[in-house]
Amino acid sequence: MGNILRQRPLAGNSKRSLRLFALGCVLQTAIACQPKVLSDSAPPPSPQPVSTPSPQKTEAPSETVAEPIRLVISLSRREVGIYSGKKRLKAYSIAVGRDGWETPKGQFEVKQMLQNPTWINPMTGKVVPTGDPNNPLGNYWIGFWTDGTNWIGFHGTPDTKSVGKAASHGCIRMHARDVEDLYYQVNLGTPVTVVN
Repeated sequence: MGNILRQRPLAGNSKRSLRLFALGCVLQTAIACQPKVLSDSAPPPSPQPVSTPSPQKTEAPSETVAEPIRLVISLSRREVGIYSGKKRLKAYSIAVGRDGWETPKGQFEVKQMLQNPTWINPMTGKVVPTGDPNNPLGNYWIGFWTDGTNWIGFHGTPDTKSVGKAASHGCIRMHARDVEDLYYQVNLGTPVTVVN
């Protein structure tokens, strides 16, 4: 399953908006610094004296660039937190893997992002297409672990009472609105840490 390319809205994604805003400023500056093309008939401008500015103390900029987003899943608290550096931005309630199907602990990264995913039952291999009421994944899938055949990731659930419990086959179940919100805040490569 390869990388999925998609466009995402900028609203609600301040990290991405800030990056694009900063890029826009750099581009405007670069364009403004381009020399003007003079016609052959106009005389060239006379040279202006150049003054060398005296050295001045430079200060660190007052605004800092936001650190990359990372996710921390706490199995015992049944929540996933979104962090920028050490600052916790938001947290969501989740369901985690039940006995015998525990969610793996460790350092991972987002490897797959799908809208309207198809589900393959890990017990029977039965394929359940998107839109089918028996598809337990909902509308969004964010995969972060695979053994090459099976996947573990974040997804919605029609069984909202399972959120907050150890109830899944290892995946991270979320309320539909929460996994949609999370989907638009992460990218392929976003770090995912799973702790007890």
